[in-house]
Amino acid sequence: MGIPWDDVVVIQQGKDPNEPSIVTVNCPDKAGLGCDLCRIILEFSLRITRADISTDGKWCYIVNWVVPHPTSVIVDWESLKARLLSACPSCIVSYHFNQHSTSPSPPPIFLLKVWVVDQKGLLHDINEILCNLQLIIQRVKVMPTPDGRALDMFFITDGMELLHTKKRQDYISEYLMDALGDRCISCELQLAGPEYGHLQGFSSLPPAFAEELFSSELLDKLSLHPLSKDMTTLKTPTVMVDNSLSPAHTLLQIQCVDQKSLCYDIMRISKDSDIKVAFGRFSSTEKGFRNIDLFVQQKDGKKIIDPESQKTLCSCLKEEMLHPLRVIIVNRGPDTELLVANPVELCGKGRPRVFYDVTLALKALGVFIFSAEVVRHSTQERQWEVYRFLLDESREFPLSRSQTRSKIVDKVRRTLMGW
Repeated sequence: MGIPWDDVVVIQQGKDPNEPSIVTVNCPDKAGLGCDLCRIILEFSLRITRADISTDGKWCYIVNWVVPHPTSVIVDWESLKARLLSACPSCIVSYHFNQHSTSPSPPPIFLLKVWVVDQKGLLHDINEILCNLQLIIQRVKVMPTPDGRALDMFFITDGMELLHTKKRQDYISEYLMDALGDRCISCELQLAGPEYGHLQGFSSLPPAFAEELFSSELLDKLSLHPLSKDMTTLKTPTVMVDNSLSPAHTLLQIQCVDQKSLCYDIMRISKDSDIKVAFGRFSSTEKGFRNIDLFVQQKDGKKIIDPESQKTLCSCLKEEMLHPLRVIIVNRGPDTELLVANPVELCGKGRPRVFYDVTLALKALGVFIFSAEVVRHSTQERQWEVYRFLLDESREFPLSRSQTRSKIVDKVRRTLMGW
């Protein structure tokens, strides 16, 4: 029977812009639900400032305190509620409140082709429009032409699950062309064909680039990023394991530097490691840091007793909390290329809003993007989503200077982390 859908997800909006809104989810539990909910919240450009999680393995109760990030974002709360409902196993209703199976098929991929008059910052403007339309970018291919135009190809899915209808397709095309005005030459939307399957393959990332992007040396360099005066006492996360406080659960006590997708990153690691979070509390930020208490179990319902299993989990948490993304600038022949990589969930989903944040940072700096694409790359440990941006030289940003490159890397990384 389920429970009334109005009671599954309840959103209490803040009374003023400085007050967090409270998002409550009350439904049957399923593996990875916390990660899925955090992902959706992140897709709506919301930052979780505090969270409480409680589940007995059959039923869960999750409360998230959220604020828009940046604060200028206008949140479509009804759409957020519907998206959260669609992720809950209790919702015998989908986005349209129709019955669906417990293992829904992957959403269809559509190809959006946009011919534009190429301008600085335009790629981010298009990205922002697509995000506002609840379109989720799976792959991107941007190809400039010598005459100052560009073909932007976005492989997308629809958060509203309505892209198969002509009404939704027409609305998106008309909205996009109206929003871009005379910068848009034409717009075409269709079901993706074999070309998407080709882009699904692993990238031909040069070995030298891959070695630099995924090396431990890069992590050492990133660890030296500037911290505010209040944050200089703690540069790396701490994870303590305690099996004495609960007869059935292992307590993980975490302290780390705060960043906007912290809850998603921790829940993603738990999901991919088959760790069940029975109780959890993400405390409010204090002086730039976050305290997190998680009572967890292994997939078999037992505590994490094995020292090697504890060590592996702690090491993974520390690395992912401090370096959830990799950002470098390299020379590609005579050109300069910005590379941004993030780990992909085992289910195949990449991190939300990376393309949005990178293009936002580059637009703010006044750096022109000559071309861009999103590819997948596989290492021994995992699969990565790699964003590749060819940057255009300008007087304001001479890309040959190391100081300029460091400024770009720092700005991109800080935007991604929400610092």
